Amino acid sequence: MKKLLGYFVLMTMIIVILPLIIVRGCSTVITDIVPEDDNKEEQKQEQKKEQTKAGEIKIKVYIKDRDIVEEMPLEEYIKGVVAAEMPVDFEPEALKAQAVAARTYAYGRMKKIYTPADDIHNGADICTDSAHCQAWIKKEDALKKWESSKASANWKKIEKAVLETEGQILLYENRVVNPVFHSNSGGMTENSEDVWEGTVVPYLKSVVSEGEEASEGYEVETEFKKEDIVKKLKAQYPDIKVSKESLFDEIEILERTEAGRVKSMKIGDKTLKGTEFRSLLGLRSTNFSIENIDDSRLKITTIGYGHGVGMSQWGANYRAEQGDSYEEILKYYYQGVYIDSIEDLEFILDSKHN
Repeated sequence: MKKLLGYFVLMTMIIVILPLIIVRGCSTVITDIVPEDDNKEEQKQEQKKEQTKAGEIKIKVYIKDRDIVEEMPLEEYIKGVVAAEMPVDFEPEALKAQAVAARTYAYGRMKKIYTPADDIHNGADICTDSAHCQAWIKKEDALKKWESSKASANWKKIEKAVLETEGQILLYENRVVNPVFHSNSGGMTENSEDVWEGTVVPYLKSVVSEGEEASEGYEVETEFKKEDIVKKLKAQYPDIKVSKESLFDEIEILERTEAGRVKSMKIGDKTLKGTEFRSLLGLRSTNFSIENIDDSRLKITTIGYGHGVGMSQWGANYRAEQGDSYEEILKYYYQGVYIDSIEDLEFILDSKHN
């Protein structure tokens, strides 16, 4: 009887318990081989989309002409900047370079890396005054300024340039750069310290900028009444000693920069910076020469348009026409920089803080 009982127990173990042990031991292998449920994968993708949407970066913009602050997605704002800052018929790679520069400029101000001394943005991150920040135009107004037959295609071209550089910004030694730009430099960009005294920026160095003469405003001649110039000088510098009768003879260019722009000059008994004289008369650039027309008038010829520091927009377009990519254009005008994404940068910064 004992033998039969032992035999029964043994058979029970072989038939029932052992298979259970084997199945449990192999269960992880089976799970690894079988693909995840398609619905679960779709759910994951939807979660990623929701995370991207929820984490979309927004910027507060002070729209100066309407005197309001408006919050908008950063990438939408960049489209408006590119549309306002660069001719839409420029090469796609030039538009991309502008998009990256504009995004970097905006991001640096959103993060308070570069801020104005006074709060002239009414609490916003940036303004639409091109003399202070970047120009910007809303889509509806941009479409109106173009020919109706080309408007839609023009906007799509700008959208494409922004989309293909989405989230990209410029860094120098792991820091967000201040990528200032201008229309055209007159053949050579400026060192930052030659325009903003004492401000030495390693990536804002003078470089040759070819092809800019294609711009209609490359060389501009403007006549001024001597009487008007003297009035403006005395309004700005009340103690200056100068007269309209001898104005031309009392103007002396003291020093020019490496790029040929007026760095300092003397008028009467007063020494001025070239930037001060440019601002006083509203000149297109500090690359100017002065001629005497007659007893009452002077002619000032300017070369280029803008402060001349950083990327030349017309120069960027020329380089794009020659086959340069937007990365090559940016690295030419901003020496020593590299391109990274906002997402990567913020991940690194978050990691350091945690």
